[in-house]
Amino acid sequence: MQYVERSLESLDWITIILVGSFVLLAITKLIYPKRFDEFIILPLTNKYFLVQGKSDNIIHPFNVLLFLFQIISVSLFIYLFFSEDAKMNSWLYLQICTVYTVFILVKLIIEKIIGTVFSLESVINRYLYQKLSYRNLLSLFIFIGNLIFFFIIKPNFNTLLYFAGSILLFNSIALFYNYKSNRNFIYSNFFYFILYLCALEISPYIILYKVLV
Repeated sequence: MQYVERSLESLDWITIILVGSFVLLAITKLIYPKRFDEFIILPLTNKYFLVQGKSDNIIHPFNVLLFLFQIISVSLFIYLFFSEDAKMNSWLYLQICTVYTVFILVKLIIEKIIGTVFSLESVINRYLYQKLSYRNLLSLFIFIGNLIFFFIIKPNFNTLLYFAGSILLFNSIALFYNYKSNRNFIYSNFFYFILYLCALEISPYIILYKVLV
């Protein structure tokens, strides 16, 4: 086997971000140990939703901490697609963080408004809570991917696409189970569900892609 030396640029600020992410995760587990343990096994059982998450409180401190972790991890992964040209530009990373955060919050607010207008607060809150929980969980895998891509192997564009595709696949599976748990409501409002799916689950990500590119 022939070893190829990898030339690394300065990763000081990225190292700080990754260490900070790990500390944030550790603090979350320290403050909410039982809730965190049930959250981790979410792919295996829905006990988290039945016990710890049954209140559907999106702004619970546990969710806020993990959402911050999600923003940091997802933005850093998106940054990987531009880092070859950006030459480890921390300002670009902050811009990506800002765009991603505004995108998620605006989308969340719109969905909450729709729930209020159509008197569907309980259904929408449960749906948003479950979706946020699954995406917070996926951010853990993205965090591990960031560690590998920044410090172990230098990924090419195709590798990043494969990894992103895997994350999107798992996210689609999570959404499927989310929709399955609300299937009775969806069947009775199928037309509106299709409109929602196109308007708030597909087109916003196309717009986000256009903005980032």
